[in-house]
Amino acid sequence: MENFFICGGNKLNGTLNISTSKNAVLPILAGCILCDKQIILHKFPKYDDTKNMLNILQNLGAKYFYQDDSVIIDCSSIDKCEISIELASKIRSSFFSLGAILSRFKKAKVAYPGGCAIGARPIDIHLKGLQSLGVKIIDKHGYIYCDGTGMKSGDVTFDFPSVGATENIMLASVFLKGKTKIINCAREPEIVDLANFLNAQGAKIYGAGSSVIEIEGVKSLSGIEYTPISDRIIAGTYMIATCMCGGKVELTNINYENVFSLISKLKNNCCKIVCKSDKLTVVADKRPKCISKIDTRPYPGFPTDLQPQIIAMLSISKGTSVVVENLFESRFKHITELKKMGADIIVNDKAAIIKGVNQLYGANVMCCDLRGGAGMVLAGLVAKGYTTVCDVHHIDRGYFEMEKDLQLLGANIERIKEI
Repeated sequence: MENFFICGGNKLNGTLNISTSKNAVLPILAGCILCDKQIILHKFPKYDDTKNMLNILQNLGAKYFYQDDSVIIDCSSIDKCEISIELASKIRSSFFSLGAILSRFKKAKVAYPGGCAIGARPIDIHLKGLQSLGVKIIDKHGYIYCDGTGMKSGDVTFDFPSVGATENIMLASVFLKGKTKIINCAREPEIVDLANFLNAQGAKIYGAGSSVIEIEGVKSLSGIEYTPISDRIIAGTYMIATCMCGGKVELTNINYENVFSLISKLKNNCCKIVCKSDKLTVVADKRPKCISKIDTRPYPGFPTDLQPQIIAMLSISKGTSVVVENLFESRFKHITELKKMGADIIVNDKAAIIKGVNQLYGANVMCCDLRGGAGMVLAGLVAKGYTTVCDVHHIDRGYFEMEKDLQLLGANIERIKEI
C-alpha cells in the first residue's frame, strides 16, 4: 500500500500544466473499438483508469504502444465481444465499451462494472436506452448479455441526464442506418469531446453540449490523430488547493468555461481569479469565507467530483456553509476522515453542514475513493503538523503522480510505501 505523507502549512506558488481529462479519454478509448484504422491519441494521461481501459482493449484483441506522450492504438484485430469480471471490476468505465462493441459486432457480453464505492450508480438507464434501439438484453450470472442483431435507429429519452449512458448510446448509434435522437442527454464537456473525436473520423453527431443529440448513421470511420481536452476536475482541485493554502498559481492548458461553476463560487470569496486564453491564475492571501449553499448538479452545475475538495476548503472557512450532494448517496465518506483532523461537520441526509474551524490538525486518514482522497490531500496541505493519507491508489485512478504536481508548487508532500 502506498500513502502520502504531508507536512502542512506551505503556500502554493508556480505554474502547472493541466493534464488530459480522464473522463474524456475513457469513452474515447471505447470509441476506438468502432474504427479498424490506426488512431493516435496525443497527451495521453497514464492514470490507472486509462491504463486499465487500454488493457480492456488489448483483451478484446486490439494492439497499442506508447510513443513519447502519445498512445497509438490499432483496433483492426479486435475479435472478441466480451469483457470479463476481472477486467470490469477495476474500472466502471468498462461499461462504456458496451455500446461500441454492440455497434461493431451486434452482440456483447459485459460484466458489471467496478469503480469507486460512492453510491448505487445503476446501469438501468444504459440498458433502457439500448433497448430503445432494439437491443435484447439478458442479465444473469454477473454479466449483461446483449443481442443487437435487431438494432435500429430511433429516439432515446433519459429520465436523468447520465453521462455514461449518453456516451454509450452515442457509440451504439454511430453505424445505425437513419437518425437516432438522444433526449435529455448529458451536456458535459467530455460528451462534446467524444462527439468531436468521432466526427473527426467521419461520424455525424450534432448537438453535443445541448440537451438533445442527433446521430446520423454512417458506414465506417477513418483513423485519426486527436488530442482530448484537459481535465477540469484536476484544474478545480488545484484551484481549491490554492485558495486553501494561499499563494499564486497559474494553471495552463485549461478552458475556463469548463470550470465556470467553481469560479463563480471562489471569485470574490477568498481569491482573485484571472482567465486569459488557455491560462487561469489564482491569487489567494486570506482565509476563505463560507459559501451559504452549494448543490451538486449535472453540468453546467457544480460538479459532484469537486464536492469533497470544496468541503475540505469550507472546513477551514469563516462561517457556516451547506453542501447538498444530489448525485451520489455515498459521497460523504471523506467527512468522517475530515473530522479526525478537527473539522466541524454534521451530515443530515444529502446535506453537509460545515462550520469552519480556524485550524485542521494532522492525522492518519484513509483515502476512501478517488475524489474523497483528493479532498483529504488538500486538508493535509493546510493542517498543522503531519498528515498521512493512506491507500492512495484510489487517487492514482484520476491524478497522475499528484504529489509531484504539488511539489512543483511548493507543497511538502511525499509518496511512501508501507512495508
